[in-house]
Amino acid sequence: MIAISGATGQLGRKVIHQLLKENTAGDIIALVRQPSVAAEKLPREVTLREADYNRPETLLPALQGVEKLLLISSSEVGQREAQHAAVIEAAVKAGVKFIAYTSLLHADTSPLGLAAEHRATEARLADSGIGYALLRNGWYTENYAASIAPALTHHAFIGAAGDGKIASASRQDYAEAAVRVITADDQAGKIYELAGDSAYTLAQFSEEITRQAGEKVDYVNLSPTAFADALKQAGLPSPLAEMLADSDAGAAAGGLYDSGKTLSHLIGRPTTPFAHTITESLTV
Repeated sequence: MIAISGATGQLGRKVIHQLLKENTAGDIIALVRQPSVAAEKLPREVTLREADYNRPETLLPALQGVEKLLLISSSEVGQREAQHAAVIEAAVKAGVKFIAYTSLLHADTSPLGLAAEHRATEARLADSGIGYALLRNGWYTENYAASIAPALTHHAFIGAAGDGKIASASRQDYAEAAVRVITADDQAGKIYELAGDSAYTLAQFSEEITRQAGEKVDYVNLSPTAFADALKQAGLPSPLAEMLADSDAGAAAGGLYDSGKTLSHLIGRPTTPFAHTITESLTV
């Protein structure tokens, strides 16, 4: 059986749906914090098991009988090292044979602050004795597309990435890659640096918004501190604002760029162009 952690998250749901295209529902277990809530978000035929990162006692029962685990990294920045460690410990006790973990692009050398918890998790996996593969995901294009609406309102797309190239891809692209790895044999020990086929700067991203929306949107580059302050003033929680500002600073230093096209090779098609994700966002 294959288990997917964080199954109700934005990536997890896409993984579940992609898995159902290629596997019988009886082979899929969705690990969720609240099964009653998850039942409204996931296909009925998928087995739901309670697995709360913050309640280690739920993890071992949830992983019983599981052969392969897709460990989707927690969204709780600052708590992920301990949360992931608890899952890995439970997986060892449950006899899980293989874990695929969604890490960060070039986590071992990344300038992004987010990389520290990913490096710690990668080290835990290396010490676990379980076969594992690393899905070092680059940025989701949707992360930037989420700012299109306010950018159109203010005719400005703000950030702190400077002229840094961002080789992002859609969540669907990364979901398909995860399914390829978790369902394949002989994946233990593999490290995949996953990013989009092409790259853009945030100035180019803003130009594409202008072209598609027919409204002028300029890219306004701020210092990381000023960008974080602007996000906080817009209502974002301080930790999230600081994380986004740090990530943009990391992008300026090349942390979100990769030209290897490993992702498209893995999924067997070109990655989704950022212009397509912008189109989808504007349509919604």
